[in-house]
Amino acid sequence: MEEKLEKYADLLLVKCLNLKEGQPLLITSPIESYEFVRILTKKAYEMGIKDIYFDWSDSYLKRYQLLNFSDEELETSPFWNKKIYDEYAKKDGAFLMLSAEESDVFDDIDPEKISKSSYISRTTRPIYKEKQGKYEVPWCIALVSTEISSKKVFPDVVDSKNKLWEEIFKACQIDKDDPIASWDEKVSRNKENSSKLNSLHLQKLHYTNSLGTDLVVELGDDHIWCGADEKMPDGRPLMVNMPTEEIFTSPLRDKTEGIVYASKPLVYNGSLIENFWIRFEKGKVVDFDAETGKEVLDGLINLDEGSCMLGEVALVEYDSPISNSKILFYNTLYDENASCHLALGNGFPSCYKNGVNMTEEELLEVGVNHSNEHTDFMVGTSDLKIVGTTVEGEEVLIFENGNFAW
Repeated sequence: MEEKLEKYADLLLVKCLNLKEGQPLLITSPIESYEFVRILTKKAYEMGIKDIYFDWSDSYLKRYQLLNFSDEELETSPFWNKKIYDEYAKKDGAFLMLSAEESDVFDDIDPEKISKSSYISRTTRPIYKEKQGKYEVPWCIALVSTEISSKKVFPDVVDSKNKLWEEIFKACQIDKDDPIASWDEKVSRNKENSSKLNSLHLQKLHYTNSLGTDLVVELGDDHIWCGADEKMPDGRPLMVNMPTEEIFTSPLRDKTEGIVYASKPLVYNGSLIENFWIRFEKGKVVDFDAETGKEVLDGLINLDEGSCMLGEVALVEYDSPISNSKILFYNTLYDENASCHLALGNGFPSCYKNGVNMTEEELLEVGVNHSNEHTDFMVGTSDLKIVGTTVEGEEVLIFENGNFAW
C-alpha cells in the first residue's frame, strides 16, 4: 500500500500539477487522509516546494456547522469561506483538491442551507476561479478513500477503505510499472479523438437513448474540443482530473432544447440526487424532477442566473475503464469518467477560440455560459446515440451504442 500511495503522489505532483521548484502549493483534503497528505508533503519538500497550506475538511464538522450556524456565521467559517485560495492564486500557487464524497452525512440538512454553503464556497475565491478557468494556475482534483465514502461504494466489504484504494489505483494506472508513461499514452489517444471532433466543425449534437433522452445541444462556430491534458500560458501541460477519460467543450448557453435523463446518481455538496430528468427550452431549464433530492436539484438549478444553463458537454465512451469496473463511486470525478455527461453552470474559456483572452462579457456575447456553479451530471448509457450536424448541414454519427462511432 505504501509503495502505491507514493506512486500516486508522484503522479499527482509531477504529471498532473507539473510543479515548478519553489511554487506555493495548497492542498485540500479530508482530515482522515492525513497519512497520504504526509507522503505528498514529503515529496513536495523534496521537489523544492516550501510554501504549503493545508485546507483540512471533515464531513461531520461541516454537518454540525450547517445545523447550528446562521448564514452569516457560515460566511466566515473557513470550511466554506475559501478566500485563502485567492491568496495562493495571487502568488501563482498550485492547487490539489483531494475528494471523498460522504453524502449520507447530510441527508437531513435543509437543502437551502446546502445551496447557501455552496454559494459561499464558490463566490469567496473569485481570483482563483478566474485563474483556474484560464489554466493560469496548476490545479487538479483526485480521489482518496475514507471510511464513510468507501462504505457507500462497498457496503458489504469488511475492509472497504482498502478496497476503494485499490480501485483508485486501478483507475489511475498506479498498478502499471510507470503510471506517468501510461498516462502519456492515454493522453495521446485522447488527443486523436479531440482532433477528429475539431475537424468536423460541428454545429449541433442530438442525444437519444432508451431512458427517454431526446436533447439537441448547439455549439458555437469557434468552439474547441479539449481533453485529458490542458496547457498553461507558459506551455506547461496539466491534468486537472485524475483519472480522466473525457473530451469536452462548452456549448452555446441559450441553444439547448429537449429533455435529458440522468444515467447515474449525483452527489451535490454531500446530498444525493437520484433518478432525475431535466427539460430545456432556449438553453434554460424549464422543468425537472427527481425521485430523491428534488429540493437539492432545485437549489443547484436556481443558484444564480447561469446555473440553469449548460456550460459543458463531455463525451466518454461506455467502454471505458471506470465504466467497465461496474462500480458506482458516488463521486462525480469518477462517475463522470464512466459516462458521457453535461454540466450545469459555468463554461470554459479554453473551449473557445481566443477565449482565455476574453472578458466575462465577451465570453457571454459569443455564447459561453457564466455562473458561480459548475456541476456535472451523467447521461451516458450503453445505447446512447449522438448524431452531429456540421456547419455545412451534413449529419455525422458521433456515438453509437455508447461509444465513438469511429
